[in-house]
Amino acid sequence: MSLGNQLDTLYRQVIMDHYKNPRNRGELEGDSLKVNMNNPTCGDRIQLQMQVNEGKIEDAKFVGEGCSISLSSASMMTQAVKGRPVEEALQMSEIFSKMMLGEEYDEGHFDLGDIEALQGVAKFPARIKCATLAWKAMEKGLGEDEKEDA
Repeated sequence: MSLGNQLDTLYRQVIMDHYKNPRNRGELEGDSLKVNMNNPTCGDRIQLQMQVNEGKIEDAKFVGEGCSISLSSASMMTQAVKGRPVEEALQMSEIFSKMMLGEEYDEGHFDLGDIEALQGVAKFPARIKCATLAWKAMEKGLGEDEKEDA
């Protein structure tokens, strides 16, 4: 088995692990930002909830239904942004968008970890919206939060 095939197999295993054992699935207690998004082309729906305090994402959870790519991406995204400053979370989202579009990207000081397993999605344009759904929800929620603070 070639290295490329081994990597594809590993990535598929990581995606399926997040799909079958999602991290941060559920609802947050108390006050939180709530963003509902859906992907009408394949029926994915997500509600992202985030607790943001003093410019930092203290907690993030999601509920919803959809394909393995959208739900595993939501799991990976919530794991990656928890505890991070809003600015860093938005930078990660920008890097992720470039990855999904097959563009060159620089990880910078971020360790993308499991998120890199989704880079193969770029080969399937119809699935990019699945992978970016939770990330777009985060951007929308954080954008609304910044407007409220202004």
